[in-house]
Amino acid sequence: MSYVLGIDLGTSSLKGILMDEAGQVICEKSSGYGIDTPANGYSEQRPEYWVVACEDVLTQLSIAVSDFGEKLAGISFSGQMHSLVTLDADFKPAYPAILWNDVRTTKQCEQIMSTFGERLLSITQNIALEGFTLPKILWLQENEPAIWQKVKKIMLPKDYLSFWFTGEICTEYSDAAGTLLLDIQKRAWSDEILNQFAISKDILPKLIPSMDRVGIVKEEICKRYNIKNEVSVFAGGADNACAALASGIADDEIGLVSIGTSGVFSSFEDKVADYQGKLHFFNHVIEDKYYSMGVTLAAGNSLSWFKETFAKGISFEDMLKDVYQIAPGSDGLMFTPYIAGERTPHIDSQVRGSFIGIDTKHTFNHFARAVMEGITFSLKDSQMIMEQAKQKKFKKLISVGGGAKNPDWMQMQADIFDAEMIRLSVEQGPGLGACMIAAMGLGWFETVEDLIKTFVDYKQATFTPNKENVAIYQAVYQKWQQIYQATKDF
Repeated sequence: MSYVLGIDLGTSSLKGILMDEAGQVICEKSSGYGIDTPANGYSEQRPEYWVVACEDVLTQLSIAVSDFGEKLAGISFSGQMHSLVTLDADFKPAYPAILWNDVRTTKQCEQIMSTFGERLLSITQNIALEGFTLPKILWLQENEPAIWQKVKKIMLPKDYLSFWFTGEICTEYSDAAGTLLLDIQKRAWSDEILNQFAISKDILPKLIPSMDRVGIVKEEICKRYNIKNEVSVFAGGADNACAALASGIADDEIGLVSIGTSGVFSSFEDKVADYQGKLHFFNHVIEDKYYSMGVTLAAGNSLSWFKETFAKGISFEDMLKDVYQIAPGSDGLMFTPYIAGERTPHIDSQVRGSFIGIDTKHTFNHFARAVMEGITFSLKDSQMIMEQAKQKKFKKLISVGGGAKNPDWMQMQADIFDAEMIRLSVEQGPGLGACMIAAMGLGWFETVEDLIKTFVDYKQATFTPNKENVAIYQAVYQKWQQIYQATKDF
């Protein structure tokens, strides 16, 4: 039985997951790296960091799995989105990669939106934010013109690893959609955008579908890790698209709720939907499909802040063990998770969080529950935009991340979202999505549906909405929505 390797190139580490044709995990390894912050608001990494981490993971796998070299058949990638990688004429990095969480480009975003905002939204279905790639290109043009003159190719982080493996330069549509350079309907680089901002199409990578083969692993890499066979390398996808595939999201009535440091509410989209820039909208790793997503900047981060500030030294489990005793709505106490600004639906980096309605009867458990409810309400904002724009209702939601680990929070999500909540038996995240892309690329499955049946496993126990709680939360949510307008000027 052959193996596929999914490589997830994250912001702080690179993870490799090795799986077989039955969808079973054979081995997982990871290797970390740091972020360089040479100035306030800057966030950079040298592409060499990713190669060193990848070499480390390949070494660990080749040692841990005796038949790694004999059975490896395919490799694919999941990668952090938006980060700008530049190569010179010798195909060496021309400048450190400017990461998705770098915020030096506010001026460039304002310039883009003031001069070209409506057309940009029409072509890309997104507005210019600091995280995207186009503003980073404009910053480099303006602030490092000598460096920009040396740039012969630009790409995304995972594509740099693909280049390292194969010597081929390309990208795929899910990551390209996050650059603000792609016409997402035509699935082509936009000549209009490139001309507007003096970017040559020659420096852009070739576009291919996520499940297409880029090439084969170089001979010298095969020798180094004792790989015996010809190993195909497939294009892969953006981390959020891969995570959606790994959760089995291939139906527009099933959504994904992910609560990590930030929070994401995402939905599969059959065709282009006009959310007027209120949500991110990107091409999917599934051919000719799309996905939309809203982002809460400080989801799990809000709960971590609360714990470190008010419950330092105890576990999350102990901190939350009695929240079930507090009634839905936390007896009038409400929290907004805007401690690091907010993204959806309020694109506001300056707003800050609030506890509203504090009363003498409120205890520690009230505050803990209010934080959980506030995070979930913020994600519901994205759900409401999707449902209202498309006149639909989500029947099921897959919950992953920290919000899926606590049964009281799962029930809270069911009640606030008014949808059945499902958990994965084992969460492998974007790395699993990369494995699934390689499996499809190798022809192991005829359809994505067959692929999902084999690789994605759900827990049998689900959480269904309590209609009484649903009604309570609908009333509380209407009040909660008023907090932003009432407090933003502070």
